[in-house]
Amino acid sequence: MAKVIEKFFIASIFMWSIPIAILYAFNNNLFPGASDMSPYSLTLISGFLAVISVNIVIAFYIYLAMKEPSDKHEPDPKFVSEAEASVKHLVPDQTHESSSTSKKDE
Repeated sequence: MAKVIEKFFIASIFMWSIPIAILYAFNNNLFPGASDMSPYSLTLISGFLAVISVNIVIAFYIYLAMKEPSDKHEPDPKFVSEAEASVKHLVPDQTHESSSTSKKDE
């Protein structure tokens, strides 16, 4: 569980820091050729690259999550038994309710 939280924390830091760094670099002319651009173009390109960078970080986080082994994740047996019992309990009630509402519609 600690590894999952660590990956989430690192991805969250990158989702905040990379776009801010891109916007800062464009606004302070740290990229070559950025000083020759109009303010409108500068804002448009820096915003577009910031959004793309967030999507890249999210895609990388999803890739890491999909790469995790799934065999070590087992549901809590108590939770599963309670969930199954509640589903079995609700199924007859839903059938009864749907028949009573169909009689009311007629």
